[in-house]
Amino acid sequence: MNDQTPTTVERAEKLQGLGCKRKRVEDARFTQGKGHYVDDIKLPGMLFGDFVRSPYGHARIKSINKDAAMAVPGVVAVLTADDLKPLNLHYMPTLAGDVQAVLADEKVLFQGQEVAFVVAENRYVAADAVDLVEVDYEQLPAINNAFKAMDENAPLLREDIKDKMDGAHGPRKHYNHIFNWSVGDREDTHKAIEGADVVAEELITYQRVHPCPLETCGCVASMDKVNGKLTIWGTFQAPHAVRTVASLITNIPEHNIRIISPDIGGGFGNKVGVYPGYICAAVASIVTGVPIKWVEDRMENLTSTAFARDYHMSGKIAATRDGRITALDCHVLADHGAFDACADPTKFPAGFFNICTGSYDIPLAHVSVDGVYTNKAPGGVAYRCSFRVTEASYFIERMIDILARKLDMDPAEIRMKNFIRKDQFPYTSALGWEYDSGDYETALDKAMKTVDYAGLRAEQNANREAFDRGETRKLMGIGVAFFTEIVGAGPVKNCDILGLGMFDSCEIRIHPTGSAIARLGTISQGQGHATTFAQILASEIGIPADQITVEEGDTDTAPYGLGTYGSRSTPVAGAATAMAGRKIRAKAQMIAAYLLEVHEDDLEWDVDRFQVKGNPEQHKTMAEIAFAAYNQAIPGLEPGLEAVSYYDPPNMTYPFGAYICVVDVDVDTGVTDIRRFYALDDCGTRINPMIIEGQVHGGLTESLAIAMGQEIAYDEIGNVKGSSLLDFFLPTAVETPAWETDYTVTPSPHHPIGAKGVGESPNVGGVSAFSNAVNDAFAHKGLTHTQMPHDHWRVWKTAEKLGLNG
Repeated sequence: MNDQTPTTVERAEKLQGLGCKRKRVEDARFTQGKGHYVDDIKLPGMLFGDFVRSPYGHARIKSINKDAAMAVPGVVAVLTADDLKPLNLHYMPTLAGDVQAVLADEKVLFQGQEVAFVVAENRYVAADAVDLVEVDYEQLPAINNAFKAMDENAPLLREDIKDKMDGAHGPRKHYNHIFNWSVGDREDTHKAIEGADVVAEELITYQRVHPCPLETCGCVASMDKVNGKLTIWGTFQAPHAVRTVASLITNIPEHNIRIISPDIGGGFGNKVGVYPGYICAAVASIVTGVPIKWVEDRMENLTSTAFARDYHMSGKIAATRDGRITALDCHVLADHGAFDACADPTKFPAGFFNICTGSYDIPLAHVSVDGVYTNKAPGGVAYRCSFRVTEASYFIERMIDILARKLDMDPAEIRMKNFIRKDQFPYTSALGWEYDSGDYETALDKAMKTVDYAGLRAEQNANREAFDRGETRKLMGIGVAFFTEIVGAGPVKNCDILGLGMFDSCEIRIHPTGSAIARLGTISQGQGHATTFAQILASEIGIPADQITVEEGDTDTAPYGLGTYGSRSTPVAGAATAMAGRKIRAKAQMIAAYLLEVHEDDLEWDVDRFQVKGNPEQHKTMAEIAFAAYNQAIPGLEPGLEAVSYYDPPNMTYPFGAYICVVDVDVDTGVTDIRRFYALDDCGTRINPMIIEGQVHGGLTESLAIAMGQEIAYDEIGNVKGSSLLDFFLPTAVETPAWETDYTVTPSPHHPIGAKGVGESPNVGGVSAFSNAVNDAFAHKGLTHTQMPHDHWRVWKTAEKLGLNG
């Protein structure tokens, strides 16, 4: 060793491992326009598919005449349900155990439903032919109010299952009922509420919204009739699960199906499910023997692919007079649309909604959820939250604020009073979840001090007095929100989709020269996996992140995994990566011991090498060990340096955060200015702080959209109101405020590196913070709760109802 020998710190920095603000390696191709998406795929002889869609929300199909469409030069085929029936492909299984019509069979159940699939030489001819398919409809009464779906005389929607009174999740109460799911101690909870000092009660609706990723859904299906192999390139967030579903539907052996997810322009849950376009493209390719491309347009994406939310939550929360919460009860009416196509684990038809006790030590709780069919598009995806967690978090955070008003307490004070304390972890909630770790009081205290919460409240009091004196027409609102998310689905003992356990995987191969490739069962849609998973490995195996390639999305090369959604990549696949790395290191230790002629126990790991204990100058670097693995016959060891890990997590992880939002509401225009937004996140061990910050910015922007403007609404006859970006709010830089981000670090005790996941946290916590701020602005005027979205019109209406308009 001399003064030129790199120190341990210098060698660690060179690795760019955990904690490093490493630049995203993916961005080199994206910023140069070199990303490769589904619509970039061009194959010889490729044809194009397009859908005839229903203009009605509910109608009977009396006839379909495709003669005029078939007469258009360049049209190759027009498929209807009658063409798929002989193949038994007119219905497909959903992820929730229901079935969904691939092409409408006798009835249409929502506006935009797929009725026929036109295949043509190019997309323009296909679009022209779509207009020439003559469908004779008999319009039927539509149901778009979930509260009326189970009325005695409600129209029958699903004739295909009208006599089936047992669904995938138990008995059905009504022909439009899907399931009832109940958790918690109903009797004791109700008894506690009846005898409580104070009870706050409210109906909290979380409106239907849509993830609206930048890239819409699409695929290219190519059947090779010579070798019998079907290859599908598609916008798939879970390629292996899609392969399994495709095999079950088509009866093509799974090894003869290859699913490839190229670059994906955002998913947010929208690309988890299987859509009719995938099935029709595959069938058309099998029939024609040439590749078929189908890519939907923006209006099709907004009106027919998976929605999110649409939960109507009736809650009661009980407390003592000094603000100690004693019980929580909630009934949810869940609007699932025409088919139950929610992307939830099998045992949880309402996802993880039973995390709705939030961050609070509530001794008694009960939740009951009823799912119903309506004439809306199916879906029910996470939209950047983990399986209904945003709904649950929004519910409890609004109920806490409403209770605080009733008790005349400050919203922050009541939260502090009821937090699960640090010394209570691991903590089992009244609804059964075991929280792994947390330090909520420290997080909220840091947030309040940073924004000068006391000062803000004093300013708000002055603002209210000035408003009453007529000196201003704006009201100041302060929104406090504290969330606990549950991510990392999940332990196989609890979580599966269609019987597939929700483990994940990583396969690592170290090359002789000391570089490496890691293949995973996940697929990035902008999360930066190629950057962060390489950082995990760099710290685990001592190879610089720049020398590690991360590969995902090809079922022929990647090990089986359940994909990327619900903030599960870092908690599950990230853990698999760390564990596979440790297998590599264990074998490397044996090789190093042989090379240094010492016992394995005489070696210790130091950043990028094994060194002899007490004699660090005697060492072997990982590069030296990798080369030896391929060129030396080491007794008792196979050549090479490879490992694979399938990780089944022992528990979920529970990231949390404290958010504070300050708004100024103009009561005469309904315009709400976001003056300040502070977001403190605790996602456990921080792999790449720069990517975390980017994730938080993106999630907060989506939460701004949801809270302040997004809604997929329907009129009385089932027409979608707001089916384009002219009407559906997608914030630009103009509407997006500056975000202040902060953090605390509370590692997960069971995750190999202590990480918890962060991608969806800002959406989970952000929506509540915005909504609480708007409600807070009017609280002193007697407002208990106003429904989202808080667009200008609704805010103006709230002010009008309170008698505040000029």
